[in-house]
Amino acid sequence: MDLTRQPPRRPSNLGVAGIVGAARMTDKARAHNDETLGDFVYGDYSGLDRRILAFLGITADAFAEAADEYGDGTLSNWMLEQGKKTDEEIAAFNQSELEKLPADKKHQQLLKERLEKFAPDRTDIKTVLQSIELDDWGCFWEVDLTVLPPRSARARDVAGICGVARMADKARAERAGKIGDYKYGDISGQDVRILEFLGISADDFQEAAVNNPNDMEIGEWVLKNCEKSQEEIDTFNQAMVNRGPDETTRERFEARRQEVDPTRTDITTWVALQDLDDELSFGIVDLNRRAPRSPYNTDVYGMVQLARLIDKGRAFIGNTLGPYFYGEESGLDRMMLRFLGVSPADFTEALKTLSTDAEVEAWLKENHSKSEADIKAFNEKMTQLRPETERQKARMAERLKKLDADPTEIRTLFAVIDLDDEKTFTI
Repeated sequence: MDLTRQPPRRPSNLGVAGIVGAARMTDKARAHNDETLGDFVYGDYSGLDRRILAFLGITADAFAEAADEYGDGTLSNWMLEQGKKTDEEIAAFNQSELEKLPADKKHQQLLKERLEKFAPDRTDIKTVLQSIELDDWGCFWEVDLTVLPPRSARARDVAGICGVARMADKARAERAGKIGDYKYGDISGQDVRILEFLGISADDFQEAAVNNPNDMEIGEWVLKNCEKSQEEIDTFNQAMVNRGPDETTRERFEARRQEVDPTRTDITTWVALQDLDDELSFGIVDLNRRAPRSPYNTDVYGMVQLARLIDKGRAFIGNTLGPYFYGEESGLDRMMLRFLGVSPADFTEALKTLSTDAEVEAWLKENHSKSEADIKAFNEKMTQLRPETERQKARMAERLKKLDADPTEIRTLFAVIDLDDEKTFTI
């Protein structure tokens, strides 16, 4: 979970082990593991986490490891087995935490500042946990769509339903007066289709989205209020992402594609066109929306893997890498950069000032030039890369199994990557 983009679940959420603060601590532990904690603190640095861990007799390191390994259900069972607490003891702990008042001047001042900033008319917010929830809400509910686009309609971050995360971003942005050129609710054709499927009004959804800036909590609200089966959700997702123009909308679709990018004749669905429009409008590369260019692509300096590296680098800078790895975290990126004679840090810094492929190629030719023979040899080596060690072969076999691919047909790393990209963005 990326806690630079949303808060953890509220401390009053009992979704993990039925213990106050445990769901919140779980989100922070996972963010701690992923190095996406943002301004939050985990474990021994958090008073609430310390009290929960002490109550259960678990260390912060052990909990972080368990949160990484288990889903919420299994993690709940593990916590209860470790803590060996009765229902009465848990109820007493929960009541104590829910009723805890700020006991020192620091926390009293924090509550005062949060009330003045986010809820000056509220007189009912008095406890430590209410103070935390108010701060989470105040810091995260507003979305500014004049700075960055909403999430892709492909995203299933909220309730596992395509389009709902994007609609939540727009709902919050409209309430904040920062929706930019986007449309929300009854004046958005896409939103209308989503809301009709959910059986929820635009006003009710907006209120829930504003009140619940955490994806899991707004997702729980959506599923509770729409009562859709997983089969119905899967069918809706397929239709949403793969919907293309019909006879009545083909002319409008083509006109819009011409406005966005007339060269992209490969764009055949409304969501793909929407994603492209978002990226071009804000000058970003968002690998939550699409795959980076194929490793076989040689558009930049005639080298394989380089165009892909550029896409991932730009996404890394924009914090939109999605499921991909970049630089030191990627074996193929390391090989590419070693061949170029550029460190990951230097390449990333260069991308911040070089806005086009042509500029990157010119910079490399001037500072890290390679001969045609060297490039040819490098390309041949990279395109034929296969797993060599038993461990690499086992990982390849596992990856192919997940992709439902024939190991007799997919043998090279580049071939696996291309297939993985395709499957990742196909619903």
